[in-house]
Amino acid sequence: MPNRLLLRRILLRPPLSSSAESGGDRLFISPFHYSRSYATAQTLHEDKQKRGKKWFTLPPFTDTVNGAALGRELSRSVGRDVYTKPTTAAATTALKWVTRCCPEIPRSLVQKLFRLRQVRREASDMDQGVQALKRVGAKDSMNLGDRICLPISVKEFPDDKQEEGHCSEEEVKFIRSLVLYKDPAIVVINKPPGLPVQGGIGIKRSLDELAATCLSYGFSEPPRLVHRLDRDCSGILVMGRTQTSATVLHSLFREKTFGASDDVIDHAKAILQRRYWALVIGSPRQQEGLISVPLGKVVVDNGKSDRITIVNKAQCLPSQHAITKYKVIGSSCPGFTWLELIPLTGRKHQLRVHCAEVLGTPIVGDYKYGWRTHKDWKPVAWSKIESHSNEERSKRKNIPFDLNMDSGSIAEKNLRLHLHSKQMVLPNVSLALQNVKLHAECDLSGLESLELVAPMPSYMQKSWDITNSGFDG
Repeated sequence: MPNRLLLRRILLRPPLSSSAESGGDRLFISPFHYSRSYATAQTLHEDKQKRGKKWFTLPPFTDTVNGAALGRELSRSVGRDVYTKPTTAAATTALKWVTRCCPEIPRSLVQKLFRLRQVRREASDMDQGVQALKRVGAKDSMNLGDRICLPISVKEFPDDKQEEGHCSEEEVKFIRSLVLYKDPAIVVINKPPGLPVQGGIGIKRSLDELAATCLSYGFSEPPRLVHRLDRDCSGILVMGRTQTSATVLHSLFREKTFGASDDVIDHAKAILQRRYWALVIGSPRQQEGLISVPLGKVVVDNGKSDRITIVNKAQCLPSQHAITKYKVIGSSCPGFTWLELIPLTGRKHQLRVHCAEVLGTPIVGDYKYGWRTHKDWKPVAWSKIESHSNEERSKRKNIPFDLNMDSGSIAEKNLRLHLHSKQMVLPNVSLALQNVKLHAECDLSGLESLELVAPMPSYMQKSWDITNSGFDG
């Protein structure tokens, strides 16, 4: 027993110093102290190895930009000579950080791991060494430097989305040929008609799935949808390349709808501007005007489908206010008119319902809201002969995903929807994010805007040529 007590005292004794012979202080460390230090280092190394076999550690948490707040500030300041205060960092939860670091893991699985209390956190407020892992909840806030640890089995989880969304080389090339603009924050494509934006019942391939496979360009996160276009509509579609940029864009589109009354007063200063071109049957009474009516959804066909309609005050239906500016840009061909439509709100089927039910001029090819007008449809006679080589025709017929970009003009019996998102003006989100990250104080009022233009699909261009409106489409 005395030997054990002596050994313990020696191990716990601080290193000895002092030497009278040397004429000064000299550090003396006991050999037992060396042995103890080596044992501690070896234990830390072993703990790290054991942790590596059991846990999959994510990168340390870094400061993030509050995308929603930045979007609101952009909506209020850009082009309006208003100083913008610096955007503070968003409070990021553990769930958000895991989904951001591991976009390939299904969100449902991540939520299940949190529910089963299988997620750990390595705190950042400790000194060097292996820190104890503590359970972390999905809604717990992250601190700078915190590391999240997931069960190692998650690392081996098969990526079902990649297997399901596999694209051939030809399909990847086609999707990438649609890109109009790309920077670190956004990617913009010219959506072809007939390709759904989002997956659902009966939809085999959708743009959100294809973008994740074809338009990531080396990013760990797939592009995210921030607004919608109807399946049969074509034109400009914007996607966020990161969760932060997508949040900024979501906020911009949301603020645009909330501030629609301000845009009516001065649309030229609107931070987000969208312009559609549409060919309608008939002609509105006025050359330009403003449509402002509430829209609501009604169920038809015994609950099998629904449609959007104008809601009167007498009707007890939930509704949303919808505002659209319109202007005639060509009407030389009898019976048809080209309109420029500027939606100031973003309601479902807003432009189609406004044209059909308010102006009384349904969009060509819109059988849902203009079926009465299309009942007795007769193709427009056109004497011009198209001169395309057999090689060009075969290339157009072999477009992936069974898309047909040629047929559907007013010279044919089977019409396609003539609604195209032609132009969009939006702030340079990538530059805004850079400014917020680099400068403690930033003035976003002078931030430059991006002006995007998308050419019409060939069948709409053909209808444009047929109507001979004298404008360059």
